Formats: sequence, structure tokens, C-alpha cells
Amino acid sequence: MYKRLIRPILFCFSPEKAHNMTMRALRATRGFRLCDKLIRLVFRRKSPSLRRSLFGLEFKNPVGLAAGIDKNGDTYNELSRFGFSFIEIGSLTPEPQEGNPKPRLFRLPKDRAVINRMGINNKGVAKAIDNIKANPPKCILCASIAKNTSSAADSDVVEDYKKAFSHLYDFVDMFTLNVSCPNVEGLRNLQDVSYLSDLVDPLLDLRVCYDTYKPILIKVSPDLDHDELNEILNYCMLSGIDGIVAGNTTISRGGLKTKPSKVQRIGKGGLSGSPLFNKSLELVRYIHQYTKGRLPIVGVGGIMGPEEAKAMLEAGASLIEICTGFIYEGPSVVKRILKSLK
Repeated sequence: MYKRLIRPILFCFSPEKAHNMTMRALRATRGFRLCDKLIRLVFRRKSPSLRRSLFGLEFKNPVGLAAGIDKNGDTYNELSRFGFSFIEIGSLTPEPQEGNPKPRLFRLPKDRAVINRMGINNKGVAKAIDNIKANPPKCILCASIAKNTSSAADSDVVEDYKKAFSHLYDFVDMFTLNVSCPNVEGLRNLQDVSYLSDLVDPLLDLRVCYDTYKPILIKVSPDLDHDELNEILNYCMLSGIDGIVAGNTTISRGGLKTKPSKVQRIGKGGLSGSPLFNKSLELVRYIHQYTKGRLPIVGVGGIMGPEEAKAMLEAGASLIEICTGFIYEGPSVVKRILKSLK
């Protein structure tokens, strides 16, 4: 029904408007217990054999929702009905920001892909905390955090991450440090290991002050060369970082079926969806081999169904996340993946 009826209607609207409409529709079902039960009955699948114990947390299955869907942490419980064992909200910045000028989100239907240059638009950490207080999470909640676009000085960037981290610490189960988004000025530079250590070491020191241990993961770009990636992995294994999210969107435009003229008109932005899968898969495989399995990996990028999910887990991912696949394949994609994995 999604592909034949709902998706064609949504695709009549601009991508960002369709996304906002969908999130509002989901939130409108909040408080209707019958609706909640019905959605869970249709879409959720109990799979005890697929449980994962990782980072000191118990995941009901290995499938999560990547950051970018629930930007402000106000729809995670409604989204978890579709079978996700964890939801990554954000990315969240200390202060609210509008993001880049519109239009900034584009579909490539022939490729089952999306190009975005959203610029991490969000309502800020404080608003997300208010949402979490009002709606206690019914799933494992991960917060992706990033710097504000206006923060340019190194000291300001570090303070941004520290502020977001400390404010959210008591309200989420784990963190992803977004240092690889191609749509924010200077953010990808933080993947340089000298910058990265200056950013992450204070967060690791800060974590010691809390009674409860919360895992910290770093999200890396699929566009890194092996030398750059090796430095990051070596640092992670020595520093106490808990895992890697591999990876983010790509600035590459290779192998697309969409007309080059259309892609050129769209311009800059990070590409996600089916064309990204092989790049993400190789990234996961390389990290797993290089670290000899010592560093847990959350595989994300181009997972559109059971086949890609299986391949990602076989390459060494401990968990996987879906984003663009949820847009193109619909809410039943999680159930189909879990059925196949079982």
C-alpha cells in the first residue's frame, strides 16, 4: 500500500514538505492506544534470536533509524512502532539553527536516492530535552550532536560539543559525534585526528564525572582515504571511543542513473540511498578488518532492504541503521529485514 498509494501522494510534494507532513501525521496519533497497538501489530516482529548486547545496552534487534528523520527528538516513540530497536535523533546543536536556504532536499527516484544540504537545521538541545521529558522513550535513544554553524573558532567548537553532550547526558542512552556532515562549513575538518582528539578527549573526561556510563560513537565519512581513516581508528582504539558509525552521506556523484544535467542543477549536498551502499559496505568491511573486530560498527548508507542488511552485518557491522531506505521502501522495510535475518 505504501509504494502504490502513500508514496506517490507524498512524492507530489517537495521532499522537505512531505517529510514534515509525515512527522506531523505520526505525532497526531500520539495518545491513541488503539492506533498504537494496531501499528505495532502490523509492523513489529518479535525476534528474540536477533537480540544484541552492545555498549552495555540490550538491543531487541540490530536495526535502528539513522539521524535525519527525527531531527528534534519529537517523534521517536511513534517511529519505534515500526520495529526499530533504537532511534538516533538529531543532529542536535547547542543553539537552534535554521540550516541552509531552501530548497535543500532533493529526490533522485531513478536511483532511489536523496541529495540533501539541510545544514543541520534543528530547534536545539533544550527543545529536544523538553520533548524527551514530555514523552519518555520506549526504545533505546541515541543523540547525534554537532557544532553550530556559527561556531568557527576551535575553542567554540569544543564548547559546542561539550554543551550538547552534558545537557543531553541524562536523557539519552548513547551519543554519536557528527564530525562528517558535508553540509556544514568546517565540520568535515574535525575528522583530522589532531582536531578530533582536541574535541573528543574533553568529552571522555567529562563522561567520567557521571554515575552512568553512556557510549560515545564517532560518525565518519565514506569519502575518507585509508590513511585518514587509519589515524581515526587508531585514535578510537586508544582513547576509549566505544564504536564507529560508518558512514555519512557522500559528495560523490558516480554511477547515478539520473540525468547529469539534473544532478548538476541540484548542486552541492550529501548523497544518500541506494548508490551509496557499495561505498558504505566497503567502509564497514575495511574498518572491521583493520581493527580486527575490536571496534563495534554501526553500518549505515544505502540499506534499502534485506539483501543490503545481510551484507552489511556479514561485513562486520554489529548494528545497522536505515534512513533513505525508510523513505523509498516504507515502514514495512524493518519487518522484512528482520524476517530475512531470522
